[in-house]
Order: sequence, then structure tokens, then C-alpha cells
Amino acid sequence: MAKRVVIIGGVAAGPKIAAKLRRLDHEVEITIIEKGQFLSYAGCGLPYYICEDIKEQRELMETPVGVLRDPEFFEKTKNVKVYNRTEAIKVDRLKKEVEVKNLDTNQIKTLPYDYLVFATGAKVMIPPIKAVDIEHSGMELGCMDLSHVYTLHGIEDAEAIRWIIKEKMAKKAVIIGGGLIGMEMTESLVKSGLSVTVIEMLPEILPILDDDLGILVRRYCQEKGVNVRVEEKILRLEGEGGIVKKVVTDKDVYDTDAVIIATGFRPNSDLAKKSGLEIGETGGIKVDLFMRTSDPFIYAAGDCVEIENLVCLKSAYMPMGSLANKQGRAVAINIAGGQEVFRGGLNSVVFKLFDYTVSRTGLGIKQAKDLGFDAEYALVPAPDKAHYYPGAKRVITKIIVDKRNGKLLGGQFVGAGDIMKSANTVATALYYGGTIEDLSMLDIPYAPPYASAIDNVCVAANVIRNKLNRSMIGISALEVEKKRKRNEDFILLDVRTPKEYQQVRIPGSTLIPLGMLKQKIDELPRDKEIVTFCAVSLRGYEASLILKANGFKNVKVMDGGLAGWPYELEK
Repeated sequence: MAKRVVIIGGVAAGPKIAAKLRRLDHEVEITIIEKGQFLSYAGCGLPYYICEDIKEQRELMETPVGVLRDPEFFEKTKNVKVYNRTEAIKVDRLKKEVEVKNLDTNQIKTLPYDYLVFATGAKVMIPPIKAVDIEHSGMELGCMDLSHVYTLHGIEDAEAIRWIIKEKMAKKAVIIGGGLIGMEMTESLVKSGLSVTVIEMLPEILPILDDDLGILVRRYCQEKGVNVRVEEKILRLEGEGGIVKKVVTDKDVYDTDAVIIATGFRPNSDLAKKSGLEIGETGGIKVDLFMRTSDPFIYAAGDCVEIENLVCLKSAYMPMGSLANKQGRAVAINIAGGQEVFRGGLNSVVFKLFDYTVSRTGLGIKQAKDLGFDAEYALVPAPDKAHYYPGAKRVITKIIVDKRNGKLLGGQFVGAGDIMKSANTVATALYYGGTIEDLSMLDIPYAPPYASAIDNVCVAANVIRNKLNRSMIGISALEVEKKRKRNEDFILLDVRTPKEYQQVRIPGSTLIPLGMLKQKIDELPRDKEIVTFCAVSLRGYEASLILKANGFKNVKVMDGGLAGWPYELEK
């Protein structure tokens, strides 16, 4: 008798499991249960559909050759039975049965299985924000009870947002949450012609980044006309006639025609928990290396599971389509009798923000220190190709390592240039447990149209090696700014040319061009801390070496120079 496999969830991991399993076993009976109407769509493409970079809905559900992945496709082409608009409501593990309910007819039926797979995805985290309707005597509501308040969890949400834009029902929008989804939606709405305000309750947007890069991205968004507010708490939404009109925070009131709640996701593991399966500390379904749950006849994959962070070897939640597909492939192989291992993830992320690309992999500096690593980092602004080649654009590369053994811990990348090669290089090195010496000596392909002779990740690795051997002592722009605000008595030494200094400068900095430093070295006090910098701090590093060679003891280099300075400048 053929094996019966029932898959709960039909967006990312579920269809991947079904397709791969069919390739491995032409006899197995495969059934997909999907609560929503749509199947196997590219959820990560929704922001681009809203702003019409992606014109048609079906493009989100097509194969690379243009075949629509709908229930008919799976049933006729893959021989997979699909129940969409159907919710799995109960699992009987003893009888090995799933009870499902058709959401249109309320009909209930029972499906037997030999193997069950949870691919139930994630739930939107909706904060407990109150709403009032002014036209109805201040009637108190939940935030989602007002019209024109949206999340972004599926095609239906994207269609609703796209419709109010197309019908010119929205000119202003407030996005609650400055994380990955919030910033992707920021670009989408701005491109759609809306005036956008982003409100984040944390000290900085994009918690996937360290604050020094997060601030740079925030200032870039502000330059693009986005009103970005941090450390601001939502108190309530106000509506008129059932439609949201205002967002009230602890600091201000914002008029709006629409609100997007982008406060993150959590694992959709409720049914698994109800079924008695083990749930991990992150709230995701606990699985082993073969993606098996605590029940050997039940697997799980995708945004509903907890996996291991390969850098710190701690439990983690990483809701990413890329990982969901890898996990799905492993589940299919193992149900078919194989021994496919999924080790875990690095939390590798990339997204587009106007002309910027933002990426990270592994741990950030603060995260690494919080986890007990003796972490060091380098922050290197540099062109994405040979500086003399037409079209070169600046990117910032940040590499994090463990001082004790030189092991790579993470990388972060921001800029208008091509950062993907660097991000992929660091992610690969992390996956294989590479060290800073390994990264420094990587033989990365070079030609002027694509890279500098010493690739940016190699330069960053060498900066860290300089820090580890104490030939360079770095200090972040954030720490320098704290010193300035505390009115500390130190010298902020700018070693650029007078022409560069005239164009733009840090208030209160002292100019001594690098070429004049030896002649003017006696003008500098030897009993004060000196922080050197230039445009990117290469000349700043050279200046620090000159000062040390001349007996100065307390010399630091500002990481990233002016390119990494996220605060106000004088002109």
C-alpha cells in the first residue's frame, strides 16, 4: 500500500515538500491542506506587487517558465490532492488522522496519514493597540477593527493595499514597525506616491543591523523624504466613520489615510502544540536534524519551526523563504527513506531600500557580546569595484569576529553598490566555520568592473587583524558622538585635505592634513586622547601610526571615517 502524506500548509515549505516527494516516489499519496485561497505564491514579492514593480498577481504564483501553480497544476501535473480554503482543526496522533474544515461550506472531513507535515508558516504579531471611532462617541475598538488598517501576510492583504492606492483613497500612510517588512513597505508606498511615516518603538530601526549602520539607513530614508520616528510608542489609532484617520503616539499625532502594521511574525505552532508536539523556547515547533518533530511520524518545516543558529549554536527563529525551501527538500527526502540533514541557519537577510541594498548574516557586534563572545569588528567604506572604473559606488562592509580564536561571527553590508558578492562570501565562510585569516586570504575573482584588487571583505579582514595585533585601536562613530555630547576633553583629528575639510566636516574637529602631520605634530597635546579620521579612515589609520611612532600613547581611529558618520555635519 502506498504511503499517505498529509501536508498542512501550502505556501512555501508545503509545496516544496510535495513537489520533491513526488519526484522521489511516484506511488505516494500526497495531500496539501491550505487555509488560504492561494497556493505556492512568493510572499517575499508582495511589497513589489503593491507598488506594481510586479504587474500581475499571477506572476507571484508562476513557475520560472510561466506555468501557474494553482490547485489544478498540483493535481494534474504533480498528482497532489489540494484542499484550499480548508483549515486543519485537529490531529489525532494515535489514529494518525487529521480533521479538516472547509471554510466556505463548514464541511468537516477526516484524512488519514502515514506521515504528517506541519508547514503552517507564521502569524503576524499584532500589538495590543487600542482604536477609537470619533464619530461613534469614542467607541473603543481593536486596531484591526478600523478600515484601512492592514498587515502584510498574504496576497489578500497586498490586494487590499494596492486597491486603495489605485483608487486614490490614500495619500498618507503610517507604518508601525521599522524592521525588515516595515522598510520594504516604506519603499513600496513611497514608489506608489504616498507620503510615509515610519514609527519604531526601539532606539533604532532595523534591529537586524547594529545601531551604527541602522542610523545610517535611517538618515538615508529621511533624505528620501520618509518621516522616520524612533523611540516612539503607539498609544492609539483614531478613526472616523470606521476608517483610520490618525495615529497617536506618546510624542505626536500623525494624520493618515492608511496604517500598515509591520511589527514582526511569530511561529504558527498552535495546532502543533494542541496536538502535543514539543515546542521550542522561541515558540516554534522543535525538530531534529532530519526535521522530525517529537512524534517520529510528524515532520515540520518553514516559518513554524525552531532551528539552530549555526554561529552561536543556540535555538533561533528564522522565518525566511530560502530556509523554508531547504527544510522542505530535507523533509521530502527523509519521508522517501533518505537521511537528509538540515543543520540550521545563519539568519542571512538581504533587502532593497530605494537605491540601497541592506544585508546581514550571522551575529551583530552587540548580539555577539550579549552571547558571551569577546567580539571585535571592522567597518570599511569602499567602492564596490575598482575606484577608477565608471559606475563604482560606495558600500560599507562590517565584519565581526571572536578575538579569542579569530573565528568569524557575522557580517553586515549597506550601500548603493553591489554588496551581494561580499554578503555571500561572508555567509559561505561562516557556514564552514571560517576564521579572519581565512577571509583575509580568500582568492576572490578580480577585474576592475567587478571588484578592487583586494576585495572589500579581505580589506575588512585585514583591518580586524590590525586591531587584534594592536597596531590599530578603533572607536565607533557612536562612541565619538557620546564623547562629544559629554563634552569630554579629547582631540578629534581630521587628516583630510583643506579642500575636503572646507566642503564638509564634523563640528569641533581639528584639521591637520596627513601630509603636514609630522611638521605640526608638536601642536598636538600628548596628554589627551586623540581620535584620527579621514573620509574612510585609511589616512586616519596612517595618522595614528605616525602619532604612535612619535610617542603618543592614547590614539584611536574612528571606524569608517566620515562615510560611517551618521550624525550632522557642517558645510
